[in-house]
Amino acid sequence: MTVSYTEPHDELPPAVREVHRAITSLVEELEAIDWYNQRAAIATEESLRQVLAHNRDEEIEHAVMLLEWLRRELPMLDAQLRERLFHAGPVVEAGHGEPVASGGAPAAGAADLGIGRFKKGS
Repeated sequence: MTVSYTEPHDELPPAVREVHRAITSLVEELEAIDWYNQRAAIATEESLRQVLAHNRDEEIEHAVMLLEWLRRELPMLDAQLRERLFHAGPVVEAGHGEPVASGGAPAAGAADLGIGRFKKGS
């Protein structure tokens, strides 16, 4: 699925077109995550399942990098992510619970989203 412009391309400022490009790419990465996840779930040959799961995880990395780029470009997205991500409790109450670190443990500092590093082992 390609996300198309809703307004005339030539009338949009370059920064808006760049955000659109990133959002379109993010949608494509999320679709790829879904496809690989489905395929890995039903693969009967273990080494194929591992390859598909690896590919899914690579697509997750790509999606997160795009999300980080968008967070840096869109201040309201940054504010909402900081308020709503990495909290314990129901998702609809996110931002009101205790912050959690990756793996579900309470976080040392809520201000650090922990998504700035993308390479494993960084």
